[in-house]
Amino acid sequence: MSSSPPIEPRVSDLNNTKKTKPFKIFVGYDPREDLAFEVCRYSIIKRSSVPVEVIPIKQCDLRSQGLYWRERGPTESTEFSFTRFLTPYLANYTDWAMFVDCDFLYLSDVNDLIKLIDEKYAVMCVKHDYAPTATTKMDGAVQTVYPRKNWSSMVLYNCGHEKNRVLTPELVSRESGAYLHRFMWLEDGEIGGVPVGWNFLVGHNRAEEGEGEGPKAVHYTCGGPWFEAWKDCEFAELWVEEMEEYKRSVVGEE
Repeated sequence: MSSSPPIEPRVSDLNNTKKTKPFKIFVGYDPREDLAFEVCRYSIIKRSSVPVEVIPIKQCDLRSQGLYWRERGPTESTEFSFTRFLTPYLANYTDWAMFVDCDFLYLSDVNDLIKLIDEKYAVMCVKHDYAPTATTKMDGAVQTVYPRKNWSSMVLYNCGHEKNRVLTPELVSRESGAYLHRFMWLEDGEIGGVPVGWNFLVGHNRAEEGEGEGPKAVHYTCGGPWFEAWKDCEFAELWVEEMEEYKRSVVGEE
């Protein structure tokens, strides 16, 4: 599967003489949202003070490698609805790694999130209490409601945790959405929480919920300004500015 090359830190709080492995960040990829992925990736790398490796999870690659074979169901709004749960497997069940949907815009240094990691947990995420009222999202995709909705959209995985070893290609290709998105392979006490600002739901969370500092990572969960129907959504201008900066950087590299 293709991946973005590791980058050197802009400002590192690590010992300058100590070489560290890049922190792996797996991003859900859907061909319809290629630009959203690129902007998400750019926003992470631009602000990170530690080495990171941003890796798109592409369903077509997983299928060609024989790592994913379930048929797409009517409730899957993106190609990474279930492939996200292969994160520990793709990280070789080693160290910590993160999964995040591609419809995120990072406004803060991801190292501040990494610092919250607690080894006693199998996963860590924002524990949203989210029940959307709209029946559709993005480009007309069906909006589904279920317990722990959006918990799986940004997850820190303790990939070496014994409980996460059940997340094999076989299990991810056969288990139900309820089992996977509700983290039913774990006990409640094995799921740690992080501040809501790291998965700030557009149209649901308010700025005061972000610990008085506003969102650290904006999640355009219903649809972002790369879709015509959502071009005027809350925080659209921040994404557009980042997108324009990303495009200028691409031109500058040519």
